[in-house]
Amino acid sequence: MIKDLNNMWKARTWMKTNVPFLYSWHAYVGYELDLFEAFKRPVRVEDVADAYNLEEELLEQWVEVGIALKHLKKDDKDRVKIARAWKLPGTKKDSPSSGDLLKEMMELHIPSLLHYPELMKEKKRQHFDNEKHGSTVAKTSTLLEMLAFRLINQNVKKHQVNSIIDIGCGEGGYLLKLAKKHPDLQLTGIEINKEVSESAKKSTEDYEQIEIVQADIHEYQPEQSFDHVMINNLLHYINPEERQSFFNQIEKITEKDGIITIISPLQKAKHGKQFSSAFNSFFMTFDNLYPIPSEQELKEIAEACGFEQQTPFPIIREGGWFFVKWVKKEQV
Repeated sequence: MIKDLNNMWKARTWMKTNVPFLYSWHAYVGYELDLFEAFKRPVRVEDVADAYNLEEELLEQWVEVGIALKHLKKDDKDRVKIARAWKLPGTKKDSPSSGDLLKEMMELHIPSLLHYPELMKEKKRQHFDNEKHGSTVAKTSTLLEMLAFRLINQNVKKHQVNSIIDIGCGEGGYLLKLAKKHPDLQLTGIEINKEVSESAKKSTEDYEQIEIVQADIHEYQPEQSFDHVMINNLLHYINPEERQSFFNQIEKITEKDGIITIISPLQKAKHGKQFSSAFNSFFMTFDNLYPIPSEQELKEIAEACGFEQQTPFPIIREGGWFFVKWVKKEQV
């Protein structure tokens, strides 16, 4: 009897623990199908099903879950409307947004983590398809720009930077923001994904000072050095055994009074240990993605390259994301 009660208590505890996932699942479906736009004003479920060509019974059930979660509400005419819009991910036209983060979590992170038992038993890894998922990852990286750009801009001013290279520039968000604020800056972006690099070229085409190059970071050889090298959301693509040699190459293209800034989640950092460990678990399910670095690992690499690492600054405490700055020792 006691054992049965204990099992029941555990089952109820795990059910309560999984309630937050229902909020994420419901929000993801709403974002992916643009349903929060559909229910922006009071409307009947059958009308939305007809307009969006959706299976009505499944849509009705999604609505019922939304009402239970208070994402949606129903009026006395049986019409449905979104509630607490400020909490919801919005629509795809708002991209980049929290909806892009949900999309990455639901389509990449969670499926990979659910494969853990199979991968462990069969002693194998998945392969990350950059062409397939690169665009989604680039959009979530853009969210970080909103929080990190202030720090980037401060250092451009502090160090009187004239030239910047953004390695793994994504859709060119940082470069575009920098060009608008500093018309005299020489800006270069390197991006391996063809679709993403084309998007970056299109978004920056009005700025002659910006050059976007589609290239593998391991093969790209610039003809000049730069005052500021940016490495954002990139280190999990580089094998830890190769990071020292990678940064040795970066040091060669950094001016003698230049700086390197890195944006990355960090292992076992002061903030965000739960999410950073989950990030690590996700990355390690792939044969071509690698563990995120620790603060100590970066510090040792920096010193070996002739840089001094300043105290990492948390960008997103809950997610364990940090802004790391290296300064050449002659400058300190």
